Amino acid sequence: MENLIMPCNSSRPMPIPSKLRNQSKFSPRPTISFTETAHSKLTDAYVNYLRKSGRLSEAVAALESIAQRGSKIEPKTYVNLLESCIDANSVKLGRKLHECIDLVKEVNPFVETKIVSMYAKCGCLEDARKVFGEMRERNLYTWSAMIGACSRERRWREVVDLFYFMMEDGVLPDNFLFPKILQACANCGDFEAGKLIHSLVVRLGMSCSIRVNNSILAVYAKSGKMSLARSFFENMDERDRVTWNAMISGYCQKGENEEAHRLFDTMREEGVEAGLVTWNILIASYNQLGQCDVAMELMKKMESFGITPDVFTWTSMISGFAQNNRRSQALDLLKDMLREGVEPNGVTIASAISACASLKSLEKGMEIHSVAVKMGFINDVLVGNSLVDMYSKCGKLEAAWQVFDMILEKDVYTWNSMIGGYCQDGYYGKAHLLFMQMQESGVQPNVITWNVMISGYIQNGDEDQAMDLFQRMEKDGNIKRNTASWNSLIAGYLQIGQKNKALGIFRQMQSSRVFPNSVTMLSVLPACANFVSGKKVKEIHGCVVRRGLETELSIANSLIDTYAKSGNIVYSRTIFDGISSKDVITWNSLIGAYVLHGYVDAALDLFDQMKQFGFRPNRGTFANIIFAYSLAGMVDEGEKAFSSITEECRIVRTLEHYSAMVELYGRAGRLADAIEFIEDMPIDPDSSTWSALLTACRIRGNIGLAVRAGESLLNLEPGNFLIRQLMFQAYALCGKLEDASKMRKLEKENASRKYLGQCWIEVKNTVHTFLTGDQSSNVEYSWIQGIKGKVKGPDTQYGLCIEEEEREEISGVHSEKLALAFALIGSPAPKVIRMVKNLRMCDDCHRTAKYITMTYGCEIYLNDSKCLHYFKNGHCSCKDYW
Repeated sequence: MENLIMPCNSSRPMPIPSKLRNQSKFSPRPTISFTETAHSKLTDAYVNYLRKSGRLSEAVAALESIAQRGSKIEPKTYVNLLESCIDANSVKLGRKLHECIDLVKEVNPFVETKIVSMYAKCGCLEDARKVFGEMRERNLYTWSAMIGACSRERRWREVVDLFYFMMEDGVLPDNFLFPKILQACANCGDFEAGKLIHSLVVRLGMSCSIRVNNSILAVYAKSGKMSLARSFFENMDERDRVTWNAMISGYCQKGENEEAHRLFDTMREEGVEAGLVTWNILIASYNQLGQCDVAMELMKKMESFGITPDVFTWTSMISGFAQNNRRSQALDLLKDMLREGVEPNGVTIASAISACASLKSLEKGMEIHSVAVKMGFINDVLVGNSLVDMYSKCGKLEAAWQVFDMILEKDVYTWNSMIGGYCQDGYYGKAHLLFMQMQESGVQPNVITWNVMISGYIQNGDEDQAMDLFQRMEKDGNIKRNTASWNSLIAGYLQIGQKNKALGIFRQMQSSRVFPNSVTMLSVLPACANFVSGKKVKEIHGCVVRRGLETELSIANSLIDTYAKSGNIVYSRTIFDGISSKDVITWNSLIGAYVLHGYVDAALDLFDQMKQFGFRPNRGTFANIIFAYSLAGMVDEGEKAFSSITEECRIVRTLEHYSAMVELYGRAGRLADAIEFIEDMPIDPDSSTWSALLTACRIRGNIGLAVRAGESLLNLEPGNFLIRQLMFQAYALCGKLEDASKMRKLEKENASRKYLGQCWIEVKNTVHTFLTGDQSSNVEYSWIQGIKGKVKGPDTQYGLCIEEEEREEISGVHSEKLALAFALIGSPAPKVIRMVKNLRMCDDCHRTAKYITMTYGCEIYLNDSKCLHYFKNGHCSCKDYW
């Protein structure tokens, strides 16, 4: 235990002054007057002796005995003790010293400054601030101590505020303090303060100091004022590596990497060799902009100049590849880094684990977990959070929980990762329990926590609980809803098929003055991709323009697709032509739009242009092109396109391509080729493949193959009521009455799940809904009966009457006829009619629509469950094949 009192002479003698040390016991004793001054010197000597001997605790404890005797110590002795406390990082002893301040003979500003410095350097900034505030007199060193303390704690705004108070106090910074203040200006983005200091530096005649000039340059560069920075840079008499780094970093920060690279080359031409920091600035910037290959080339070039990549270089590369969807390469880089003997840091390990999480690569994630344990990073909260996230995304919630449980000081991201894992796997009860425990532990949920919970509940179909949390987050959680909060609700409603509610939330979001972002737009646009949402598409397009999002390629591509699906292909083409930098998705969107509307020639011409501009077709391109050849009846060309997918483009074919080929053969009436193609498929056909064959068989009248296709569909989707209804009709047509009876029995057992024909139509900016069999309006019913005899019979000789909807003799008038009657009875009759139906149109309704366009001179756009129909002058864009 440390001595708390000063030892007496018998146990530990006081040091003997040198003048008395050589006298013998026989020498005459001098007369010694123990004046106060002499005693004070002995006291100081003893305290200093203890301090220098490494017995700081005893030196501080001795002050209590000194105080009891009424003695004092010199300011220098006290300051030395404070300095020793700083060296030992012992705020405990420092506080005891502070309590003994009255022992100092003369408490001057230098002593008080040292107390401020001691508290600041021992991490007790608030204590330092208190002493600083109570000081009677502050000089340059006092202000420097306080500013230095705030600077070390990265409290940049406080540093700038202290500078202004310092000026009011009549104290001017020197060329050692100016760089710290300027660094704070740069880091908190206070350009105006930086400008003021620049003018002050000039007036004080300090503009010759390269250290000060570099700091001024850094303020301009970090504030993004590169024209001012460049002007200042060009006028500097002396430039060193730090000067060049500031300029290069400034251009990189603005994303102007080419200019940064030019400056980098100029720097070397002027004889200033780029150091590791310079290379790392450029490499990090290219990685952040997604130009990872350029960054990799720079790293190789750096090595050729004899500069070895450090942990920052490797971490920058690994993070860059991981964040730019090149996660496998990021993991390869980690292996290279370890092979080179460079020890990773926590950020490196966390980035690699995050890459494993995105790839859902459990095995590699566990390997890196092992590396983290061996290197002692397991207690790093950043690494721990990444591991929880990785195990959660890989579906290993027990392992995630084990890591979560081991993290002693959990932060909000730790809790969010675990809560998100439970939500992702559908354990919403556990997620909610953890949500409550999080608050009990003293960690307050942030907006991400609330958003994850809201998203989890609504995706699980519990919209009431999701909405309750959404409303409570501001009231109970004191968390302001952000754009992502609204996006969670919108995406959730869309996922559970509640499009109207999703669009309603979108409107509430705008009225609440929360600005939609690109994620919002990419969610709501597909919800408007139908013929009765044309006005909504334009409304959302207007919002896109107001928010300045029209230049985002993903949104422009979505607008092309959505306008086409809402019947306005002219707008789709206008947007396409306005995009200066197109990608393959842009081309695919318009090609698909032309195919959807039946404009085969336009689609094929665009495909040729796409190749001329150097774009390589992808899977989506070929699916669209085969459908285009199908519509045009160009079977040979379709077969060549199918072959070129793997032979020329080295693309793996998907079920989408196989379904397109079945439709190609089916439309051409080559059913034997279609079934042979299906039998030779290297992968199992899915519902879309058999559905394409069933359509072909229905159109061509091949009942045998229709039954086979239907049975295959039923095996894939045994609970699908519509397929059962089709099979009942098919069995009845081919005389399999027993099988037909079984299907009818199943239909009766599932009568509650029976699909009812429903149609939506837009008339005078209002959407109206109609149900099959509705006879509430005699006027519409009479109008339909009036045109019934005028509509011609079946167009084809061999077609089979296999329909998704029951015949009108049983179910009543179909919904689309009621909708058409409602639109045309009014005055004046509309020139364009837009409709959406939930089931496939029957042959009779299809003929009726063609008759109406020819008789009334109007156009009809109708989306059914199978395709887009565009009726005009008695013809349909589907060419009677749907």
